[in-house]
Formats: sequence, structure tokens, C-alpha cells
Amino acid sequence: MLQSKRKEVFFLKIDQKLFHYFEKAGTKVIYHPQDIIYMQEDNANSLYLILKGKVRVYVMTSSGDEVTLEILDQGRIFGESSFFQNSFRPTTVTALTDVELIACQLDNLYPYLSESKELTVSLLQLMSQTCDYLTSSLKKAYTYTRQEKVAAFLLEQTETDERNSCITYTHEEIASLVGLSRVTVTKVLNDFAKRNYIQIEYKKIIVKNKKELSLLLKNKR
Repeated sequence: MLQSKRKEVFFLKIDQKLFHYFEKAGTKVIYHPQDIIYMQEDNANSLYLILKGKVRVYVMTSSGDEVTLEILDQGRIFGESSFFQNSFRPTTVTALTDVELIACQLDNLYPYLSESKELTVSLLQLMSQTCDYLTSSLKKAYTYTRQEKVAAFLLEQTETDERNSCITYTHEEIASLVGLSRVTVTKVLNDFAKRNYIQIEYKKIIVKNKKELSLLLKNKR
């Protein structure tokens, strides 16, 4: 079944026990950092499952700016627009690290949907919850302060861990995901560190006080 880290914001992952269906239906492909997997307006003909690494999903504005929507890692699926015939990619996806994917033509995946109810339900949930995720992202973009945006991101990334949790995103990556500048994100993180909510280390952030971060969002949930 699909694994979700929290109720309001969805980090959709396919259970590893379902990976073999994608392996049977698809082809493993390798990409290196900055490689383009597909571009906005390309024909949508494949669904992708991430086996290793991270990719960035973004849109290009008319002025040429890149707006990051998500950074995806192992177990995540992207390319859902391929579910619709004669559709085009609404986003561009590039590799952030060395990435190993399975690329599936849907015609090859369909036979396994009748074989596995769990696989079918997972993909249906994926499409439904992606809409919920985008709705949540829009809400944060227009109604959250900069402190609330960063606090929400930290909590979303560590929702399932009751202990102090480590986040391996860079300040630049966080900035692109929450819609703030890197300088602003760094200022907010430094403020959180002074309050002892987090601990900042080289290329990682350790969340130390989820309760206080949650209090910043008490009127948002």
C-alpha cells in the first residue's frame, strides 16, 4: 500500500514489496546529476519509480524562472500525466544526484493491475493524494508566513520519527520547495537554532523540538 507520512501533506511512496511489478513492466534507467529526465510539454508516455537518488520536479514560467514543486526520492513515483491519453508533461524533471529509475509504459503495467489489488489501490491513491498535496502547497504559499513555511517543511520531513530527526536538504533546496529565497531560509533556520528548535550541521539539520515548531502552526491546521 501507499505509505503516507502525515495527513495534511503527502509524501507518497510505493511499498518496496510492489517494486517487482514495475521491474517486470518497465526498464531500469540511470541518470546523473543535472540530467533532464523529461521536459515540460514533452509527450507523456512513461511512469517512473525511483529506486535510488533524488530528482527535482519544477515548472518553467513565461519569464524563464524555475519554480520547484517537489524533490522526490526512493519509492516515489512521478510522471502521472501518462495516465491520460495524448497528454503532455506539465513539469520538467531533472536528476539532483545519481538516480536509478524504472520507466514503465502503462500498457505494460496494466496487466499487473488486475493481478494485484494493492498495486491498483496504491496508484489510485497516488493520483488522488497528489491533488491534495498540491492544494496544501497552494495554501502554504498564500497563507503561511516565512517562519510557518519553514516550520511546516521541517515537521513534514520528520513526521514519522518520534526522536530527534535528521534532514539532509540544503538551504537552497528548502528555499526552492517553500517558495522563499535562500537568504530568508537561512535567517529563519538560524533563528530556530538560537531557540534550540533545531541544530544546524554540515549539509543536514537535526530537529530537536517538534512541539515548539508545531506551536508556530497551531492556527494553520
